Amino acid sequence: MIVTRPMISSETALRLVQGAVAEAQRNGWSVAVCVVDPHGQVLAAARMDHATPPILEFAQDKAFTAATMRRATAAFSERMHSSPALKLGFSNRARLMVWGGGLPITHEGSVVGGIGVSGAQDFEDIACAELALRAEGLGWEL
Repeated sequence: MIVTRPMISSETALRLVQGAVAEAQRNGWSVAVCVVDPHGQVLAAARMDHATPPILEFAQDKAFTAATMRRATAAFSERMHSSPALKLGFSNRARLMVWGGGLPITHEGSVVGGIGVSGAQDFEDIACAELALRAEGLGWEL
């Protein structure tokens, strides 16, 4: 049996990064943005001039988590607080990030990638990601 899975194109990934960066610039935030395919592999990324180097890694981990776990990273933060076992388990897993700013990228009911924005406050990172997705006609909820 062969499984095919839709995924975001590299051209769209680049436009998403550009859209999120443009929103951050309009608001005076310094962020990094990363877009990955549904398997968590990087398609496009950028770190604004005044964002510190680790911020790009945080953005990549947010995108990875959102794409592979098929949920917004902020949802995991809320869930972890409800269970010490979940908190311990999540904190021991490489690449999984629970800070807000990671969203799955959805199209026609499928997760086609993930976007991660990091460097501003969580709600500002989320706003950049949502604006970029909306501009491309993509969603972030299943």
